[in-house]
Amino acid sequence: MTKWDYNGPILEIDRLSISFFTRLHEIPAVIDFSVVVQPGEAVGLVGESGCGKSTAALGVMQDLGKNGRIVGGSIKFKGRNLSEITRDELRDIRGSEIAMIYQEPMASLNPAMKIGKQLMEVPMIHEGVSTEEAYNRALEVVTDVKLPDPQRILYSFPHQLSGGQQQRIVIAMALMSKPSLLILDEPTTALDVTVEAAVVNLVKELGKKYGTSMLFISHNLGLVLETCDRLCVMYSGEAVENGSIQDVFDKMRHPYTQALFRSIPLPGADKNSRPLVTIPGNFPLPHERPSGCNFGPRCDYFEKGRCNVGSIAMQEVVGDDRHWSRCLRFREIDWSAPITAGGQEEKAKVGDTVLKIENLKKYYEVTANALFGGSGTKKVVKANETLSFEARECETLAIVGESGCGKSTFAKVLMGLETATDGQILLDNRNIEAAPIEDRDAKTVGEVQMVFQNPFDTLNPSMTVGRQIMRALEILGGDATKAERKKRMLDLLDLVKLPRTFADRMPRQLSGGQKQRVGIARAFAGGARIVVADEPVSALDVSVQAAVTDLLMEIQREQKTTLLFISHDLSIVRYLSDRVMVMYLGHVVELGSTEQVFSPPYHPYTEALLSAVPIADTSVEKKHIVLEGDIPSAMNPPTGCPFQTRCRWKSEVPDGLCEREVPPVRHLAQGHQIKCHMSDAVLGHMEPVIKIAAE
Repeated sequence: MTKWDYNGPILEIDRLSISFFTRLHEIPAVIDFSVVVQPGEAVGLVGESGCGKSTAALGVMQDLGKNGRIVGGSIKFKGRNLSEITRDELRDIRGSEIAMIYQEPMASLNPAMKIGKQLMEVPMIHEGVSTEEAYNRALEVVTDVKLPDPQRILYSFPHQLSGGQQQRIVIAMALMSKPSLLILDEPTTALDVTVEAAVVNLVKELGKKYGTSMLFISHNLGLVLETCDRLCVMYSGEAVENGSIQDVFDKMRHPYTQALFRSIPLPGADKNSRPLVTIPGNFPLPHERPSGCNFGPRCDYFEKGRCNVGSIAMQEVVGDDRHWSRCLRFREIDWSAPITAGGQEEKAKVGDTVLKIENLKKYYEVTANALFGGSGTKKVVKANETLSFEARECETLAIVGESGCGKSTFAKVLMGLETATDGQILLDNRNIEAAPIEDRDAKTVGEVQMVFQNPFDTLNPSMTVGRQIMRALEILGGDATKAERKKRMLDLLDLVKLPRTFADRMPRQLSGGQKQRVGIARAFAGGARIVVADEPVSALDVSVQAAVTDLLMEIQREQKTTLLFISHDLSIVRYLSDRVMVMYLGHVVELGSTEQVFSPPYHPYTEALLSAVPIADTSVEKKHIVLEGDIPSAMNPPTGCPFQTRCRWKSEVPDGLCEREVPPVRHLAQGHQIKCHMSDAVLGHMEPVIKIAAE
């Protein structure tokens, strides 16, 4: 049988159980898991970290390592049980008929081999084609994944490409043999939201072109909505709900699915009037699963003596399209009941200006030969270009934009890790732009603190939680005694809602969300006036994101902190920010209140950012605007408007003005400014990118 003449399901996973074995224990990672992928169908697999999504995918690839073993059920690919085929048959199938795309593209690319050679290897090894045919195929797929100048790309090394281009190459490599099944494991997590939109669009187009079935693993429900036909929700090793996208999104029938949706900031959520509802408790470890329903201890509908007795099987939701739920009570629950609102809060009163930035510039001088083997000429990288804005007490100012736009450079200058090239940073009317952190006094250092993106990298693995907070207090806490510092450390644990017993724990004993809470506690050790939160929740599960986000808001109200929230996730930005600053290639291209920035007229770049945000709501209609090309290099920026090379509105501006002159700052309304040459008449014709359908 060839790979083209099979008419049944492409993938049938039936009651699969996978365990990992240590010297002491069997650790069940996947339990009683079933999913079917039909020809040409895209099935999304969602759930929190540790729920078994990637383990199930590795089971399909038969790549569970030495300790992993399938202990029950079966995986059939085109009707053949993958556990029963020979090693040679498996090698022929992997890469040829089943391909997998991983989260980190550089893990799949050989850094010492040119792109063309890596692509050509696939059909040459699996199909024995000639070098010439392999080259032509490589050129075709690189063209298919919409990379500029495909011939140049084939002769490039991986490090010469951006992250988005590398991921497109990995997709091209997976498609080289036109596989019947493509497994995508969080393929866009490391990418900018605009690049993510382009890659997702591309995967959908190519899936249709090649007739490829897909298993799409993600924690992003909005992305799954835009990409997949069907959805499987996993919790603690089990599939808890399975059905069509429409059925699961609009007629969910499992409490965990409902809890997931309530913890993500959909349009309409508001940090004061409609706060997110976080999932109580913690995700169970494999050896600590409760009896009965795994979700029972966290479930609003738990019934003792029923939900915690015996194993719970999947049950069919009659009348829907292959819709199943692992809940004993799903027929009794009123799924249309309104959400029990979280504790509503009064809007925090915004105070006086704490931080004032005036015409801030940060340039880096680099030597050309250090990068390109050139003549030693100096080049200037303009990381921040004339930044001007204010931030007030108890205000949340979101800073958004793609990688390379200058967000993190500004944060470094504010923190004193870099000094400004020009302009001013005034903290309570004190100039701090020229003072590196080692020259700042403890009070100033304590007043401007940072919460970092990855909580796993910011804690000392050899020091207890309590000692790490105490260390910050020793440096920032002035003349306090040891007893006073210990009391303050325990108070900080209370502030971030961690048990005081965690003071004696090591970082390895904490979950990701708990580690991020320790990072927040440490940031407030010196009485921070301004906290720079650099993507503080992007490394966390959606359910944990809600808890950490609401914690930051609560602390802000209590401490009257100014929060600078750096993010590319505009859903979270819309939920928690008071004002939004949009950056592109070092420039502030739009600045205004959240309401102003999320409503037309927009800067063309803001419009594209809003279009790229995946929203997990079937009632939302969204205009799709996919940006062409990559963000230009800050070392060689375009002339005129920094966005003109990618702007879909450029033709509306006469006389090539966009290509000649940097736009002036224009004030559209009170507190709302943009940098754009478009006339008021053209801006007035802009339509909303995101529309919520009338009920």
